Amino acid sequence: MWPFDKDYGVLKIAWHAYQGIIDCYRMSKKREANSKMRSIINELRMLKGSNSELAQLGRSLHKRLADLLAFFDVGVSNGPVEAINGRLEHLRGIALGFRNLNHYILRSLIHSGQITHKINAL
Repeated sequence: MWPFDKDYGVLKIAWHAYQGIIDCYRMSKKREANSKMRSIINELRMLKGSNSELAQLGRSLHKRLADLLAFFDVGVSNGPVEAINGRLEHLRGIALGFRNLNHYILRSLIHSGQITHKINAL
């Protein structure tokens, strides 16, 4: 597996796994990236000893393997949708005082579309 010092071994394994996953998403050959991602996840889930948290991460990633590898088949991400959802959740958290649903909807559209610089009233 990965030979490291015992002092920082778990941290180094986590860092190398993270870097490997990032490299997979940057690779131009999707088939090779797919197989590298599989091997990283399999190596993580087979960890023993003091690496129980990393092994649990590997098992969790393995359960969602089809979802993770779908990026390499399709080549698109749901990142933009999640970004808009995050903005709307933030707005919902700070907009507890809205009494009018239309105002809330308008404010949501403005906030998620980043068009506040085009509207003088905001």
